[in-house]
Amino acid sequence: MATTTERLSAAPDARRMLNKVPEVTIWFWVIKILCTTVGESFADWINTTLGVGLINTSLIFTAVLAGALGWQLSTKRYVPFVYWLTVVVLSVTGTLYTDILTDSQGVPLAVSSSVFAGVLAVVFGTWYTRERTLSIHSIVTRPRELFYWLAVLVTFALGTATGDWTLELTGWTPGVSVLLPLGLIAAIVLAWRLGASVVLSFWLAYILTRPLGANLGDWLASPGSDGGLDLGTAVTSVVFLVAILATVLYLTRSRSDVIETHPQAAGVANPVRERIMLGYYAVVAVATAVLLVWANHQPHAAPVGEGDGPAPASAPLTPEQATSSFPPADIANFRTITADTLAKLNSGHQAAATTRVTDLEKAWDDAQPTLEPKNQRAWTFLDGEIDHVLKALRASNPDKATEADALNALLTSLG
Repeated sequence: MATTTERLSAAPDARRMLNKVPEVTIWFWVIKILCTTVGESFADWINTTLGVGLINTSLIFTAVLAGALGWQLSTKRYVPFVYWLTVVVLSVTGTLYTDILTDSQGVPLAVSSSVFAGVLAVVFGTWYTRERTLSIHSIVTRPRELFYWLAVLVTFALGTATGDWTLELTGWTPGVSVLLPLGLIAAIVLAWRLGASVVLSFWLAYILTRPLGANLGDWLASPGSDGGLDLGTAVTSVVFLVAILATVLYLTRSRSDVIETHPQAAGVANPVRERIMLGYYAVVAVATAVLLVWANHQPHAAPVGEGDGPAPASAPLTPEQATSSFPPADIANFRTITADTLAKLNSGHQAAATTRVTDLEKAWDDAQPTLEPKNQRAWTFLDGEIDHVLKALRASNPDKATEADALNALLTSLG
């Protein structure tokens, strides 16, 4: 959505500078969605396709983020290339941080979503208490700029967690999952048009563009069997990076998204309408919760996790068919970890079993570049079996019988 420019609040205790963020026009939202899509597909490509690994990829992008953010902070005015480069890197990094909690540490998505929502509330609360505004039209001091970028990072992490949690609850395909954040953003645009708080509407839409872009990236990259367009993460990343570059070049030449140094005053807000639209937002939130609860109770298969391999083969393989193409040492290692996880589960140590299964995930991911080319069908089958194990042990409310069944099935397939 586009917003009228708001009057800047005074900042007597800090040196004023030119606003270093773009005007909120349609181009802002287009490029924001492009950035979030790249964040999803590019992270998956480096982590999984190139076999760099989740932790190593996270360390690399944390270093890149430090450089990009330092560049952005050193600029004296809004520079489209530097600003949107920082957003792209933040998108990738925020995605990776959430994936670390979910995939490496076994934190349930419901917990990580709640934690990130709490962190964002603290960031906004501290920001508003200090500066008395959350408007991006007022990013004219160093503290406000730092608050802004911290909020952006947390919104990416929160959007990743809530988007993945939605897929976990519903089992929707990537194409279907795009519709929920798209519908919610449309509801926010309507509320803004009817007089809802501009700042609140902006940040709600900003958060929702993360799952929208991520689901869009998954839809384009996923194979046709998963309801996607089968472009792959590499092609999807390149397409969207080129689109981002073209848009940034246009904005650099046109300067259509530059906030004027001396903005005009905005129209007077209507407190009554804003209160009414708060009620509207509450109704939308309740309706969304009801939809998710309903979808969760419908029969559906567990979705394939981010960065996981393709869906399991429709026909099961015998242990001989599943393992004969792979080095015996690797298979023995997978079986040892699986058996150890099952033993911990049977002894009543759920947390220890959840921690131990992370070793299985890491060993499988590390071996993927070697195993997958040897036998694509067998690798896909075992990948699906391992995915069932991970989903069972990392469920929000794990069921011991379901976990044991998944582990025993994997042990059988491993021979």
